[in-house]
Amino acid sequence: MTSLFNQQETLSLLEKLVKIASPSGYTTNIMRFMGEFLKEHNISYTKTNKGAIIVTFEGENNEQHRLLTAHTDTLGAMVKEVKSSGRLKLAMIGGFNWNAVEGEYCTIHTADGKTVRGTILMHETTVHVYRGADSLKRDENHIEVRIDEKVLNADDTRALGIEVGDFVSFDVRYEETASGFVKSRHLDDKASTTLLLQLMKYVKANDVKLPYTTHFYISNNEEIGYGGNSNIPAQVVEYIAVDMGAIGDGQTSDEYTVSICAKDATGPYHYELTQHLVQLAKKGNIPYKLDIYPYYGSDASAAIRAGFDIRHALFGPGIEASHAYERTHVDSLQATAELLYAYVTSPMVEMGE
Repeated sequence: MTSLFNQQETLSLLEKLVKIASPSGYTTNIMRFMGEFLKEHNISYTKTNKGAIIVTFEGENNEQHRLLTAHTDTLGAMVKEVKSSGRLKLAMIGGFNWNAVEGEYCTIHTADGKTVRGTILMHETTVHVYRGADSLKRDENHIEVRIDEKVLNADDTRALGIEVGDFVSFDVRYEETASGFVKSRHLDDKASTTLLLQLMKYVKANDVKLPYTTHFYISNNEEIGYGGNSNIPAQVVEYIAVDMGAIGDGQTSDEYTVSICAKDATGPYHYELTQHLVQLAKKGNIPYKLDIYPYYGSDASAAIRAGFDIRHALFGPGIEASHAYERTHVDSLQATAELLYAYVTSPMVEMGE
């Protein structure tokens, strides 16, 4: 298969991306990094009013286009209330369970550009004071941020510049293991974003002429339900969301293959395009799993809901413990990279009359 996948470069870039705080709505820094990366590799791009980035490689066929998208925005939180104790009540950004971040270190990003450290805890954490706390519901009424500054009341906290509406990002705890695993928060979807950046770099550096004009859409609002569903050129026929495969009981996806989604919570993906991906994987001996994600939606399905006349499909690396402390393996990253290259260099799906 293609030599596109460079493990060392891919993991180095992935680590950089996950360490840039980018909860949905607070993505200026990560998108600036994207722009700098593309400029470094002489790749032209445009920015949308919402802050997304679009790269276009003109293909041999400029009448029928393809679009691939991944997203840089992540889960996070926002300050809902500065409590009388000086601690912070939070509002979720994106869909996750509070227990997934309980005990996690975090950073509060103030409106004047300062950062303040803290820890996300249950209010009733101290076992020598609160009995039965283990049975309390983990929700916004019990979860709070303990600020790592000397604050005794709300006025002390506000004196630090912290106010309602400030963003809160979670520590990622990025780690690579000798056995090939990558553990980190926000592999969804920065693993896929990394692979798209690597693909664009490869196409540019090797002067690869793609069969169809192909757009790479790096979105920054997916975790809140939309992202790559605007600014889609009218010529786009095939739309691929590159996003994580969900792992759990009843799922076929794993951390060692590329996961191809047949259906998610929004309904089936385009059958012929999905089968085209399956055949590319078989032909290229790319390890893959075909799967259904029961509680899932993507930028591709958002584009369909927005009314775009496209064929849509979804694939990406298998990610364990989605929307929590996530993990994948370099085998899955490589399989996804190989399917990406096989797809963008393949003929377009032919539809019967």
